[in-house]
Amino acid sequence: MIRSILVPLDGSSFGEHALPWAIGIARLAKAKLQLLHVHRPLEATYAEMQVFDATLDKQLRDREQAYLDAMIKKINETGGVSATAVSVDGEVAPSVCKHAASAGIDLIVMTTHARGPLGRFWLGSVTDQLLRETPKPLLVVHPKDTIADLHDHQPFEHILVPLDGTPLAEQILEPAGALAKLTGAQIKLIRVVQPVAPMNLPGGVGAFGEVAHHMMDRIDELHGELKSEARDYLEKVAERLRGQGLTVNTQVAVAEQPGVSILACAEAPIDLIALETHGRRGLSRLFLGSVADKVIRGAHVPVLVQQPVHK
Repeated sequence: MIRSILVPLDGSSFGEHALPWAIGIARLAKAKLQLLHVHRPLEATYAEMQVFDATLDKQLRDREQAYLDAMIKKINETGGVSATAVSVDGEVAPSVCKHAASAGIDLIVMTTHARGPLGRFWLGSVTDQLLRETPKPLLVVHPKDTIADLHDHQPFEHILVPLDGTPLAEQILEPAGALAKLTGAQIKLIRVVQPVAPMNLPGGVGAFGEVAHHMMDRIDELHGELKSEARDYLEKVAERLRGQGLTVNTQVAVAEQPGVSILACAEAPIDLIALETHGRRGLSRLFLGSVADKVIRGAHVPVLVQQPVHK
């Protein structure tokens, strides 16, 4: 259940492109919407330059507060959403994580990068850090070069969820399912099977040719077994979701590069990708984690990510 949504802003028009999505979700979920700006005091930012005083810092705080007040006014004009704003001091990413935890935030929505008029930028490097650190679901939106239209919030209709066969990766199904229930979206589960690389054996006549032919037959069998196992796994997960009233279909893809395959499957009508940032750790880790960054940066649609809880 989504009851509270947080949108970190740095004062830029790029960062504001998270707002239409946050407003749309908040309206459907009847959730509270909170804007957050992290103020970095001038004496901390420019500690090596002893030229700033409290007056300059207060002027900056006033500008930041005026910006937040203006954004709240714009959100209120859209109707149907209860919005508040808060400013905190500190390093940006840790402050966002701490506030999200203390305020009971269920979803963070922000853009991948932005540059604000207040003298510095932080959305981008902060998004990368939050992807690694926040335990909260994070909806990442790519900004546009235009001014954000706060009335333009189309609901998600088709959600792509890559899985790697692990319970850790399946944890994304809870927030993805919550969004699907809100919007009536269909969920498409995909598992990417990496091909078995054939051994470089000589062909031709004789014993070597027979061995090579046998090896190729065996590789075909292995491919079939892997795809069948992946289909069975996805169908079991799909049935579980269908029992919750969700519409789910599945797809198995065979590809050398899982990230490329996921992005290829994210063409229209897919309008959201949802995945855990790490599926497995250490040497046994599969594509989730190593590919999540490529998917986030290469996707043309918003991406819902979450750090799995290792139980």
